[in-house]
Amino acid sequence: MKIGIVGAGKVGGTIATLLESCAFCRGVVLADSRANIDLKGLKKARFKRVDVQQPAELAAFVAGVDAIVSAAPYFLNKTIAAACAQAGVSYFDLTEDVGTTHFIRELAAKSPEVTFMPQCGLAPGAINIVGGSLASSLDQVRLCEMRVGALPGDASNQMKYYLSWSTAGLINEYCQVGEALFGGKHVTTMPLDGMERITIDGTEYEAFNTSGGVATMCETFAGKVQELNYKTMRYPGHRDLMKFLLHDLNLAPRQELVTQIFDQEVPLTENDVVVFYVNVIGRDAAGGLKQRSFIKKLHGGVIHGRKLNAIQLTTAAGIVGVLELFAKKKLGPGFVKQESVSLKNFLGTRWGGRVYGK
Repeated sequence: MKIGIVGAGKVGGTIATLLESCAFCRGVVLADSRANIDLKGLKKARFKRVDVQQPAELAAFVAGVDAIVSAAPYFLNKTIAAACAQAGVSYFDLTEDVGTTHFIRELAAKSPEVTFMPQCGLAPGAINIVGGSLASSLDQVRLCEMRVGALPGDASNQMKYYLSWSTAGLINEYCQVGEALFGGKHVTTMPLDGMERITIDGTEYEAFNTSGGVATMCETFAGKVQELNYKTMRYPGHRDLMKFLLHDLNLAPRQELVTQIFDQEVPLTENDVVVFYVNVIGRDAAGGLKQRSFIKKLHGGVIHGRKLNAIQLTTAAGIVGVLELFAKKKLGPGFVKQESVSLKNFLGTRWGGRVYGK
């Protein structure tokens, strides 16, 4: 299978790095509008300069591969997905943007023979595969809580935070409403609300509502799970500062400005950690009340000579794992939900198992 990756930044390059070691992948082509792309550590992947906003360039690139992975900024995904629908090429992305996912679902309904799987990666992505599998393992589920923190290993600034992934995606999930189940019914959550404290291995975190991480699970588990939600984890104190910036100063409607400020003034760290937490409570077939959890602290590493931070590795492993399942025909056509993927199958893939199963 030949795979095209749109967006040759850190995550796109990491996806290519992992794909090069997979037997199911016979070729990788990275596309980006920029010319100065770092291909360090990539031995087989090719690069092609493509401007996504030029329809002819994008169509030609899509037509030359078997599947497209969008690692581009979330606001370009609709354009890329539409080109895939036009060409009949399967599509995967990393978006946390709810509106983009709805758009892709509509495309999938018009192209039922093609696989469309948005929201791959870490959160949404692997967190929903784990959460969905644990929730499905019980007959009656009272609670399914999913928490992810992409955090600096250390931080001395007031925010207790340095950048480690897409700034535009970060600000977007801080500004958009989220989704949850309460009393088995679908409800809307306000961004940065629902604050709670969690202690894992002696370290205290705060968790609060953000958008996108729950993916399509509210629809899947409505009436089956009483309470289901996703929250982002940070070190204590971060949420209050974000609420002051975005709400009190009314900068939430000006996401581009906030993104620009963060990119200019908040350092980018390579010393990061991903805290991954799923907790499910419910009753099994015998009626016993059970608690099941999946909790890990995930770090980066050096893969094929390329140094990868934690958010790069966990995000890339999530999408490469489902690409392997797609290549093995374990994913159906049409719109594919993350929670439809078996955790056993996901951990049985080369990179899903290596990163999340160790």
